[in-house]
Amino acid sequence: MSSQAFSLTVLGTDGSYPAPGGCCSGYLLQAGDFATWMDTGPGTMANLQLHVPLSRLGAVVVSHAHPDHWSDLEGLYVAMRYFLGRKGLPVYAPEGLRDLMVGEKPDGTFDWRVIGDGETAQVGPARWSWSRTDHPVETLAARVEVGGRALGYSADTGPAWELSSLGEGIQLALVEATLSLQDEGSFEHLSARQAGLTASRCGAERLVITHFAPTIDRELACVEATAAFGRPVEVAEVGKTWTV
Repeated sequence: MSSQAFSLTVLGTDGSYPAPGGCCSGYLLQAGDFATWMDTGPGTMANLQLHVPLSRLGAVVVSHAHPDHWSDLEGLYVAMRYFLGRKGLPVYAPEGLRDLMVGEKPDGTFDWRVIGDGETAQVGPARWSWSRTDHPVETLAARVEVGGRALGYSADTGPAWELSSLGEGIQLALVEATLSLQDEGSFEHLSARQAGLTASRCGAERLVITHFAPTIDRELACVEATAAFGRPVEVAEVGKTWTV
């Protein structure tokens, strides 16, 4: 693949449920003119449209079937079906997500493409590969590579999965940091400390932490992640963009 601009823009950072005024998981990936919406949590569709019109959306990729990662697909279906008249938008998602949607009908609005552990796909100019994480439902972390530059996205996971499962040479790691230090091990999510450790072990160049429980102190989470990563860590904020 030829080298070209490859960016990540944050659309939502809250984990499990939205904080006051917040949005759950969602990210915009742009490579050249191709836009991909990665995870479609509640509130993120509104933020997506601040950056790209829905008519320019090239694909959607959803990591798993917990509503804080996909529920805005319902609104996207309505927009595409009844207002934009668009058909065939590729939606990459694990088995079973389609069955959860209330609005989705077999009318061709979405072109559903089931993904699973170890699978790969070419999505526009980006090469995607997926790895199943340590989470109660089938959840797929993703490696997204364009022009030899790679983003590693943990999606949701407990510590039994490692970011290194996505391979070497990750320039930007986007890793969940749901739990406080004292809640480590309470359920299948990472703390900021654990996010820093897994990013360090895989040799990631940069780390951005995200998917914060609304009760979490994000400044403290950044301090804990930085100590574990061994280098400065950044905190995901809605509207912020990184070049991979």
